[in-house]
Amino acid sequence: MKKYFRISTMLYLILLGATLGAVIFAGAVVAPVIFHSKDYLLSPLLNHYQEGLLMTQNFIKLSYLINFTVLSIFLYEGYKYKMGERDKLTSSATLLAIMSGSLFSFYYLPDIINMQLAGEAMTNSQTFANVHKGSEIDFKIFAFALFSLMILNMKKACK
Repeated sequence: MKKYFRISTMLYLILLGATLGAVIFAGAVVAPVIFHSKDYLLSPLLNHYQEGLLMTQNFIKLSYLINFTVLSIFLYEGYKYKMGERDKLTSSATLLAIMSGSLFSFYYLPDIINMQLAGEAMTNSQTFANVHKGSEIDFKIFAFALFSLMILNMKKACK
């Protein structure tokens, strides 16, 4: 049973690392390239609204990985909690990851999609700006929680 748990711990750490990498890549590489497409093309082909539509498609696809990761965190950390391997930091990071990942996928992303469907004028509103800013903050919290879970679980695995 211990050997199985070690393998699952390694797979869990790989999943956390891959998801963290995808989150960082989407925010630090993909978004700046898409929202500054005029800098990379010979002429501006897309307006800001169209760039936002493209970026949303990236985040929709990323939300599948986020949802799978959130479910994996819930199952893995829940099992460890039930087995008596508890500490406040890991429990806090777990709760933060589950809440922020779910909030992004099931609140912010659908809200942004609905506003985009309402048209370009809606995406220029203060409401959209506030929702978008909230989603950015939530995404950063999710990345921090993933990083924390990785470090805490690596620390435990190396004992």
